[in-house]
Amino acid sequence: MQRPGKKKPFEVEIVREKISIDAVPYYGMIDESTAYIRLTNFTQGCSNDVKKAFIELKTKHNPKSLILDLRSNPGGLLIEAVKIMNLFVHKGEEIVSTIGKVKQWDKTYIALANPIDTTIKIAVLTNRNSASASEIVAGAMQDLDRGLIVGTRTFGKGLVQTTRDLSYNTKLKVTTAKYYTPSGRCIQVLDYAHRNEDGSVGSIPDSLISAFKTKNGRTVYDGGGVVPDVKVEPEPLSNLSVKLVTKFLIFDFATYFANSHASIAGPEDFVITDDIYNEFIAFVKERGFKYDLKSNKYLQELIKSAKQEKYYNLAEEEFNALEEKLHPNMKKDLQHFKPEIKELLEDEIVSRYYYQKGAIRAALDDDEGILKTIKVLNEDDVYAGYFKQGTVISAN
Repeated sequence: MQRPGKKKPFEVEIVREKISIDAVPYYGMIDESTAYIRLTNFTQGCSNDVKKAFIELKTKHNPKSLILDLRSNPGGLLIEAVKIMNLFVHKGEEIVSTIGKVKQWDKTYIALANPIDTTIKIAVLTNRNSASASEIVAGAMQDLDRGLIVGTRTFGKGLVQTTRDLSYNTKLKVTTAKYYTPSGRCIQVLDYAHRNEDGSVGSIPDSLISAFKTKNGRTVYDGGGVVPDVKVEPEPLSNLSVKLVTKFLIFDFATYFANSHASIAGPEDFVITDDIYNEFIAFVKERGFKYDLKSNKYLQELIKSAKQEKYYNLAEEEFNALEEKLHPNMKKDLQHFKPEIKELLEDEIVSRYYYQKGAIRAALDDDEGILKTIKVLNEDDVYAGYFKQGTVISAN
């Protein structure tokens, strides 16, 4: 192998082994009263991992509220989603049902065990990439009025697949049923023509939407996915930041930094100082980094069209002024987008010393979804207000 910081290639003996990825890469206390559990996949036994994490936090810290982070969780095993919900709802509660064209696929899944905690305040974080089993948990939490859903509408993948063996050691995956939440809502997106670019649920026409009632009598809608009670749209990264990430400059600087510094402060305390940031700017310049703005690209297309239609001369001064303003100025932009670039650097550098757990913990302090969730959870009246009868959760 060869890596930065070492002058010569070196040999590493590799032993083949089954690699087990933790479904719960991080859990802990965000503040004195709020517990946090990140679940990245609904793999075999993940409900036991969530249970173990929650019991440990409950025993050591007795939190008043819990944040279950399912953002970008693509789902997995249905039964694991049922078991996770069972930790927080009474035995016998319906959690999800499957309905197919063939009667044998119709089944209702209920909580079969005694719960651990049915009163703690809960917020489930979701985004457009929360799918399948994540949507079972989010939908059940909402329909049973057991917890709040915070973030963006989920993906809208509510199909049950069954495999059939074929020749040549291959399998055919067949869709046999759809998932339905306790209120009767179908998780699967109903309108395939208006999805977002990433495949998640787009805007659903009113003609395709039906209203349903939660346990407390709140109005919720189907159409695909789960619409959050508290909407938090993620702030998009600037084009500069995206390019710094995709060109691996953030990654490479973190490696360079780790080779130059034996240790750093803990994930909660480490910050990118101005000195470190200036060092990063010098690193970027040394690599000869350049980038283009999308807006500048579109402006060039507009100028081309204006010239073809012979309107360019009428607004030439305005075009020139706008072109000058939109021309990439890396020195200016590195200062203008300094806060978000610092966050990216901080998370990447922390991961070199404290790995995945450290990176997750470092990111929590500046996470808009987390900050808004904590604010809602810490105000009892505000939290309770979301569950009042008659509340309507927007269809889109």
